[in-house]
Amino acid sequence: ANRKVGLVIFNFPPNAGHTGTAAYLNVFESLHQTMLGLKADGYTLTVPDTPEALRKEIIEGNAQQYGAEANVHTIISADEHVKRERWLSEIEAQWGPAPGKQWSNGSGIFILGKQYGNVLVTVQPGFGFEGDPMRLLFEKGFAPTHAFSAFYRYLREDFAANAVLHFGTHGALEFMPGKQAGMSGSCWPDRLISDLPNFYLYASNNPSEGALAKRRAGATLISYLTPPVTQAGIYAGLADLKTSIERWRGLSPEQRGEEEDHDLAALIQAQAAQMDLCKAEPLWDVHDADDIQQRVTKLYEQILELEYTLIPHGMHVVGSTPSESERVDLLSAMAIGSFSQTLPNSAITQLVQGKSIQTIVNKNVDLQEFAREEAIAILEKLQHWDQQIQEETEIPSILKALDGRFIRPAPGGDVMRNPEVLPSGRNLHGFDPFRIPSAFAVKDGAKQAQKILQRHIDDAKALPESIALVLWGSDNLKSEGGQIGQALALLGALPRFDGYGRLAGATLIPLAELGRPRIDVVITLSGIFRDLMPLQIKLLAEAAYLAAAADEPIEQNFVRKHALAYMNEHGCDLETAALRVYGNADGTYGANVNHLVEHSVWDEDDELAETYMRRKGFAYGKSGKPVCNNALLKSVLADVSMSYQNLESMELGVTTIDNYFDTLGGITKAVKRAKGGEEIPVYIGDQTQGEGVVRTLSEQVSLETRTRMLNPKWFEGMLKHGYEGVRQIEVHITNTMGWSATTGQVQPWVYKQLTQTFILDPKMRERLAQLNPTASARMANRLMEASNRNYWQPDDEMRAAMKQASEELEDRLEGVFENPAMQRAG
Repeated sequence: ANRKVGLVIFNFPPNAGHTGTAAYLNVFESLHQTMLGLKADGYTLTVPDTPEALRKEIIEGNAQQYGAEANVHTIISADEHVKRERWLSEIEAQWGPAPGKQWSNGSGIFILGKQYGNVLVTVQPGFGFEGDPMRLLFEKGFAPTHAFSAFYRYLREDFAANAVLHFGTHGALEFMPGKQAGMSGSCWPDRLISDLPNFYLYASNNPSEGALAKRRAGATLISYLTPPVTQAGIYAGLADLKTSIERWRGLSPEQRGEEEDHDLAALIQAQAAQMDLCKAEPLWDVHDADDIQQRVTKLYEQILELEYTLIPHGMHVVGSTPSESERVDLLSAMAIGSFSQTLPNSAITQLVQGKSIQTIVNKNVDLQEFAREEAIAILEKLQHWDQQIQEETEIPSILKALDGRFIRPAPGGDVMRNPEVLPSGRNLHGFDPFRIPSAFAVKDGAKQAQKILQRHIDDAKALPESIALVLWGSDNLKSEGGQIGQALALLGALPRFDGYGRLAGATLIPLAELGRPRIDVVITLSGIFRDLMPLQIKLLAEAAYLAAAADEPIEQNFVRKHALAYMNEHGCDLETAALRVYGNADGTYGANVNHLVEHSVWDEDDELAETYMRRKGFAYGKSGKPVCNNALLKSVLADVSMSYQNLESMELGVTTIDNYFDTLGGITKAVKRAKGGEEIPVYIGDQTQGEGVVRTLSEQVSLETRTRMLNPKWFEGMLKHGYEGVRQIEVHITNTMGWSATTGQVQPWVYKQLTQTFILDPKMRERLAQLNPTASARMANRLMEASNRNYWQPDDEMRAAMKQASEELEDRLEGVFENPAMQRAG
């Protein structure tokens, strides 16, 4: 009853309606459930009546009185901070004299949050430089702000917490400066958390960043499930279009030539144009039967792709389990992901309803195409997984952790493809670094690499000489190194293992066996990849060097071709000229392009490219040590023909999180500058279903816009979660603009339809403003910004309506808006 617990929620980016957010998680509902669980377990605390009441107490409270981003729990005076801060000189060297500018009234530092008995719900400060373009451009290492250091000191010494629970994926503590592993007294994560027991509620599909929290912040992870997935389905105009196409497909060739069916073809074109799936003009030639056949068939394939794409549905709430219909959708996806089998929906529904497997197999006619033994084996697995999904394990695990009891380990990954993540509420672990890439990853990587090359050949009618490839740690953990396998395959190399089966280096595939030239690959690593996979960095660097050093014709070895050209121009050695693996300096993460976009603090495109180059210009050679070499990076980027990244998670899309445009978009912008303004194609390898498919970035953004943002099934699932749901919609719109800023490859109709759906519809605008006024105003401003930056051009009428709607949302935010309907009613 006397135990004190700090529950830490996050606020990133600040000033954006983002207080209390986490990946895939409805934070305040989950927080409310957790607090009820603590109370039931004997902790001394009062719990607000509802999640909404809790949210208002934390986010609103006395915030307006202090001009703060959330309720001010207490204020630490500048004098007290100066007296108690052990590392004051280091912080002041970065941020100036105490109390600093972040979360400060000029004389003291705010601790945001609210205390409920022995439980303090508190808001972690941000990094501090999110809105400062010069800091974003030049920052290579930093100290936390006065507010950040004071925050953890307050938890440890003033509130005197017995333990802290970081609530959701993820915060900033584990990304603070210091060594990658083996923290010491000079490393900020260790200084800040000290000996305070640190528990971390973490998304089950993100073992790579979870491993960072364990290594750098001493965290014990407690996994939570990601949201259930479902097929996107079709809606409104898409459904009408499908009906027209199916009517046309039902006609015989002779019937399609009749006059009334010429009208049907014209209707299909008009309906498709209204949904921005084709152009309204010129009109199709209804007398060219073959051309019409090709056009309608392509439209039908697009409709089916949209209809059957898997999308996340809503958000997860800790302490709750999926509904019956959500379990059916999730188990259907798991059958596809684990067995590559599409089971009839009726059979899975019966299983979820409690029917015996024997009854289902004997009586369900939809299962007749499956062998009996195969159907039984799949249904038995699905039944076992369904039992695990129904069991609420997350809050019990939080309580066990706070009692200092053992939390069972679990692998991380997507539940659809790796059901071993079930049940949740376990301590995520990573991987065996000596076994990556696996044999399967190498084989599949070669297959996917060929798809990449073939797509470029189909589009550009030529083999690319050089590819810019982005590698993330999280994706490679989930796929056992699948993307590493792709990079090696493009280079024409394989991993080499010693007699104990441990990764030992690289070896080349002979050109005769490879059957094509070696492709030059410029590899950009995420900070997580750098931290978790040092052996794989050496593997990739060695593979690039071996390719450059191979005595082969340069027409068959583009790595050697470009390396020799650089040697001749700059007089360096081959090992330097062959450097192809790039990333951040030790202790830093990200390209910071995302921060510039999110805070709208760039004017020229070169600023985005320059920020990327400064952050990601560190070359990793065979030794694995980074060396800043911007000149070489600029040279190798000038040779790049295309950029590419994989999509590994069904829950994630390229518009879901900003990391995609930060890295892939960032390097694409840097390539454009290095090539003197020449655009390159950008591709996404979607490996979330089946054998995988390679799309252009434009195709991928269009697919996600239609299946998610414009899809009532998706946005209503989000809005069901209120405040956080609106924020998620706003984040998707911001990330979409991030792709325009970095690649220019978002079609204008995307912004037009988003504006019509969320801003110009009065009822929708009212809903958004009621649920999250800050995020809804940002949504409108972001769409206006996209227009101002010429990413799309609304007509004068729409622009005026947008301006009026944006002003209305700003007035609501300021509390001065009066609803005309309410005025008339009065």
